[in-house]
Amino acid sequence: MRKNLWWIISALLLFSVTVISWKPTSAIKSNKIVTTKTLGAKEVFAQYVSDIYNTANLQQTGMDVAVFQKAVTGYLNLKLSNKISQSNNIITVVDFSKSSREKRMWIIDLLNKSLVLNTWVAHGQGSGDDIASRFSNNNESHQSSLGFYLASEVYVGKHGRSLKLDGLDAGINSAARARGIVIHAADYVCQNTINQIGRLGRSFGCPAVSPEVSDQVINTIKGGTMLYINGNDSNYTSKLLDETAPANFIAPKA
Repeated sequence: MRKNLWWIISALLLFSVTVISWKPTSAIKSNKIVTTKTLGAKEVFAQYVSDIYNTANLQQTGMDVAVFQKAVTGYLNLKLSNKISQSNNIITVVDFSKSSREKRMWIIDLLNKSLVLNTWVAHGQGSGDDIASRFSNNNESHQSSLGFYLASEVYVGKHGRSLKLDGLDAGINSAARARGIVIHAADYVCQNTINQIGRLGRSFGCPAVSPEVSDQVINTIKGGTMLYINGNDSNYTSKLLDETAPANFIAPKA
């Protein structure tokens, strides 16, 4: 009997020590669980990119999330260096790694997390047939140039109402204005051309768009918005793709 009583007393002592020493893994205040983990700037940036990508349904339109992240990285670095205004929330992305049969130009409103337009865009005839694979900053190359641009002023030229582009990557697209690389309308950017020859027609290096949407494109992105052209070129590098902005990123307030 005395032995049994000893075991009962020991069990009760062990239970009391366990109850007293137990601590919850999360702090609870006012019936709300408070997480102790603080996300770093790069994690917040990745969440920001993912949120816009998913909310705007960009995957359904064929946009690669890695290309979108590059575009947003450049956009934030441009804002950080005051090369685009803080109120400017429109970006344009062109992905020349895709077939010209695909709608590979996207205009995106980052503030409203919405897709403004997804449409066809032509590449230069010197860059390849259906998919662009060669790129140049040289005049008379008739090749497209990769990288970051500012969509500048509107003018009326031989292709009608057009939009001048200023290349921001030295040695990559910095000769865009001198070369006359602009956004303009072209009749060969349409489904009929794809049906007839199996791809879009090609320009002399300009990112030409359909006459049906050219005014919408120009009116939406004119006046200093960012354009990013992606392509299959392992030699392409840009200071605008460094991690300065993501490493210091603070999510904008809605």
